[in-house]
Amino acid sequence: MSQEIPILEKTLGELLPDTLTFSLCIHIDKGEKVWVVAGILAQYLESVTDSVIVREHEKPIGLIGGKNILENLLKNPTQSLFYDCKVEDIMGPEPVIVSKNTKFKELMSYWKENRLAYAVIPNEWGFYSAISAQKILEIGMRCKTNISIQDLPKKQPITFKKGDTFGSVIDSMFENKTRKILLEHSNKYISDRLIIDTISEKMKCLKKTDDFLNESIDIVTLEKARIIPQDLKINELSAMMYDMEHPYVIYKDWIVTSWDICNILMSPEITEYKVK
Repeated sequence: MSQEIPILEKTLGELLPDTLTFSLCIHIDKGEKVWVVAGILAQYLESVTDSVIVREHEKPIGLIGGKNILENLLKNPTQSLFYDCKVEDIMGPEPVIVSKNTKFKELMSYWKENRLAYAVIPNEWGFYSAISAQKILEIGMRCKTNISIQDLPKKQPITFKKGDTFGSVIDSMFENKTRKILLEHSNKYISDRLIIDTISEKMKCLKKTDDFLNESIDIVTLEKARIIPQDLKINELSAMMYDMEHPYVIYKDWIVTSWDICNILMSPEITEYKVK
């Protein structure tokens, strides 16, 4: 491949010729209740698939991610959201459809315009595969550059404290446009996935509470961000994050996510790339 063309100008087919369609979409049919998709999201959020497609007659008609669940919880924090509402009642617009000829910069433009790092691509099995921020870590692994963590934006973590309520934590996520928040003075975090998992498993889709938004967040089992003690090149960092089930790292006093890798790959300086 040409050493002169920046990664941002290359197509998805050029960047991921062998694995572009490997991450199959997770889907649910129109008419299913929200409690069903909540259980699915608890497994797949923050992974390569990340969201659930809503289908009607095999055709994608919408998309549900953690944001859709949390937004509707603020409006209707009761079990009726899960047991009376259907997936089409809370879904977002149908996903952006890309192809192997879509350039990386075009994909990023779609994502920024829609404020959602998710797209789908038709696959050889007659349906769609997912392209998410986590999928782009495969591209980061294969680039060759001297750009390192030190060159990424220094994002200070948003924090919460023990005893905070679900309502305050979810509000903070929306106010700060983040899906993960760190427990103060620690590397433990809470996320949309962990909140939805707690609601689905421990709270039986809110059958166990009459005042969800004022319940303590302490019921949630937190997970740990990986602390990185030394500076790493972007390909090294991407490889490390790719091997994590839910990529989230801390370097010095700032956080790094898959979205940061997506953004740095838009640098015109990154031209050297190894397909295999």
